[in-house]
Amino acid sequence: MAVLPIRISGDPVLHTPALPVTDFGPALRSLVEDMFQTMDAAPGVGLAAPQVGVPLRLFTFSWTDDDDVEHRGVAINPVLWISPGPVADEEDEFEPDEEGCLSFPGERFPLERSTDALLRAFDLDQNPFELQATGWLARIFQHEFDHLEGHLYIDRLERNHSRQASRIARKRGWMSPGTSWLPGVDNLEDAN
Repeated sequence: MAVLPIRISGDPVLHTPALPVTDFGPALRSLVEDMFQTMDAAPGVGLAAPQVGVPLRLFTFSWTDDDDVEHRGVAINPVLWISPGPVADEEDEFEPDEEGCLSFPGERFPLERSTDALLRAFDLDQNPFELQATGWLARIFQHEFDHLEGHLYIDRLERNHSRQASRIARKRGWMSPGTSWLPGVDNLEDAN
């Protein structure tokens, strides 16, 4: 097992839809083990294959909810359904939760996400499974699924936050291909 470099926002693999997994052999198992090790070292709650430079439709996740239930697994060739996001009326002061990303390290921005999601995917043994998620787990699934579609969470930010993220990316040199950081080795402030 190895910790893999995590690609940063300007890398083209992060902006291209990933390809379906067709080979469930030893190389896939090795990749998934490395992804878990990388995600844990970061530390993160999810990691999509494109984030480590592999353009395949799979992601790992690991999160413990408020009831101390651990949700940990891999989703291969996932399909995700989400409920509509919250609707705020004029009197509501709705503030979306902040989100971060290992491919835009050290930054967090508010982003509205659906509170409910249904994930259908395959495990390493090609067994189909289904998970219903609410709250943060639903957010994790949406975030990682976006990576498989070629989107980063910063692509979904409201205008003022989007401009701020663009300035940060330019200032840190994160707009060019091949930029990455290695969890456990690189300082997030100096990631490139």
